[in-house]
Amino acid sequence: MATATEKHKPPLPLHSHRFLRRRYFNRAFAAIYILSFLALLYHHTLALSKETKTLVSISVSISLLIADLFLFFMWSTTQCFRMNPLVRKVFPENLEKVVSRESFPALDIFICTADPYKEPPLTVINTALSVMAYDYPTQKISVYVSDDGGSQLTLFAFLEGAKFGRHWLPFCRENSIMERCPDAYFSSNYSANSKTQHIKMMYEKMKMRVESAVAKGEIADEYITSEQERTAFSKWTPGFTRQQHPSVVQVLLDSRQDRDITGDSMPNLIYLSREKSKTSPHHFKGGALNALLRVSAVLTNAPVILTLDCDMFSNDPHTVQRVLCLFMDHSVRPNLGYIQLPQVFNGLNKADIYGCEFKPLFQMNPRGMDGQKGPNYYGTGCFFVRRAFFGGPSSSVQPEIPELSPDQGVKEPITSEKILKLANLVAGCNYENHTNWGSKIGFKYGSLVEDYYTGYRLVCEGWQSAFCDPERPAFLGDIPISLNDALSQTKRWSVGLLEVAFSKYSPITFGVQAVGFLEAHCFGHYAFWPVWSVPVAIYAFLPQLTLLNNMPIFPKVSDPWFYLYAFLFLGAYIQECLDFILAKSTFERWWNEQRMWLIRGLTSYLFGTIEFFSKLVGIPTQGFNVTSKVVDDEQGKRYGQGIFEFGVPSPMFLLLSVATIINLIAFLGGFLEVLRGGNLDGLFVQLFIAGFAVLNSLPLYEAMVLRADKGKMPTKTTIISAFIALGLCVMSSFMLQT
Repeated sequence: MATATEKHKPPLPLHSHRFLRRRYFNRAFAAIYILSFLALLYHHTLALSKETKTLVSISVSISLLIADLFLFFMWSTTQCFRMNPLVRKVFPENLEKVVSRESFPALDIFICTADPYKEPPLTVINTALSVMAYDYPTQKISVYVSDDGGSQLTLFAFLEGAKFGRHWLPFCRENSIMERCPDAYFSSNYSANSKTQHIKMMYEKMKMRVESAVAKGEIADEYITSEQERTAFSKWTPGFTRQQHPSVVQVLLDSRQDRDITGDSMPNLIYLSREKSKTSPHHFKGGALNALLRVSAVLTNAPVILTLDCDMFSNDPHTVQRVLCLFMDHSVRPNLGYIQLPQVFNGLNKADIYGCEFKPLFQMNPRGMDGQKGPNYYGTGCFFVRRAFFGGPSSSVQPEIPELSPDQGVKEPITSEKILKLANLVAGCNYENHTNWGSKIGFKYGSLVEDYYTGYRLVCEGWQSAFCDPERPAFLGDIPISLNDALSQTKRWSVGLLEVAFSKYSPITFGVQAVGFLEAHCFGHYAFWPVWSVPVAIYAFLPQLTLLNNMPIFPKVSDPWFYLYAFLFLGAYIQECLDFILAKSTFERWWNEQRMWLIRGLTSYLFGTIEFFSKLVGIPTQGFNVTSKVVDDEQGKRYGQGIFEFGVPSPMFLLLSVATIINLIAFLGGFLEVLRGGNLDGLFVQLFIAGFAVLNSLPLYEAMVLRADKGKMPTKTTIISAFIALGLCVMSSFMLQT
């Protein structure tokens, strides 16, 4: 019999949280910085009111005012993340003492892929196997793979992966392996023994068959070992193309029937390629996710859903338990709709030269939002409550058929003819016509960044979210290893973010009313991310061109206003650097992050803004494109050495090269002028800005002049940019002197 003390024992905690004390410093600093910016506005007003102003000087003053207003707006949205940063800790070791494993909710896992040549099927298999091997009841796991490319190669790869999984899953359990992604495990310092060598040999054979099929572009007959496998490919008729094909729903593993080599059940594994038609609109990844949402509802309808990028493999078999600590602790949030885990990347070089870690975006800012109503959805590594996709917590929206309801129980086996027929129906390209899908139900349409837009709309509907940042990264993903790929990725984001910023759901209008000032401006920071291009472009050219013409546009060093500029610049930079260091990063990575901010400002942000406004006025532009996950050996070697990869001609590289050349000419010209007794007191700020740009541009000068490898700046780009830069210098000299 329990004693009185035992009866009154407090329940075992599943999670704890604390606000970071630096929030008080952040608030005080923000107040001082705002007052300083108001003083700067006053200085701009004085500068514009001078009667001796010429048309050129007025234009320069207005340009600087515009740049500073944009800088302040974006800085102010950044501060919203710093007002209430929150850190959570979960206790998965207590979970099974509170809830039995039999009571764990079922889990549907969505993995999306689109192109077997840009997203190698072997990578997608590794991701799928890593989550199939979760330390979780296998009969409660269903893995859905959406192949938007409709490729036989991807289906074949998963047939091979399912066979290997029968051996891999028990191997992981028996040996308590943490790296349950096969490729990650065999690339680590694993303990070599006969069992390990045997499973590795099996993996290598599977890898060889998959890569051979992808290289040939077809599946050899000897790889088809059963009539069931042959039937799986029956829909790939001569008329089957990437843009036009019927829906394909193929159950590769059924937990009720399929067993691993030890006799335990395997998780469900389902391949899906939604129907495509040239006459029907394709909502890219958002549409693929909604097709997964409907098909999974028909087949398994698990109450919890995990979305993963195809290259984001699980790095911790206990991740689901960590997340359940938050879902099952009702003190966390009353209307908890989703839990976001940070994106952490595998294979980053030491310095992270392209700033692909996105430390503020994926790790620092979510803590700030978690101190309010919760972080945004970042497209991968996010656990949702299925109910969240069907209206707000108190205003549910019923789907068009009861089988898609989140409360509907699935009674029929997933291989039954009736169920598969319905699954193919809801995966049809015209199924969403005249329905609420993409607007009131499911992942939201209306932006290329459907992840950001969906998370934002869910929070506006009344759902809350939480950020779970375990010490061991829950997922590890791949990163672009060339500058062109990195910039193309952020250019696509820029277009999608502006689609939200200038929609009726804009965070600074609709968002403020729906979620409050601070949370809305956190979302607004992302929505207006590309407008960084305005101040960066102005400060990349205007101070330099005026410096070349010996025209001071900033206060002299001896002028008290100079110290205001120095404080605003150093204050913002030092605060961000400190945040990086406190977030367990390094000064070197921070430096490259701010360098990439400048580079993106002149490239992906600017070109993304141009593309958005071009679309707005009806000018055709490039559509959605997939970032390549294929790694070239030489590229990989240069990336590991911290060498920038250019290699291909690009309009973005052209503008970037023009800016770097102008900054170098301005810095050298201004420096020589000072040596000849020029006005250092009046031109110091312009000389500093040009010198700062030159320091950040050292990899570009090296790529334009000193390198001979394939990753150098294309010679044609260098020559054209040099002529344009010289032309701008001559033109500016003519305009400013007249």
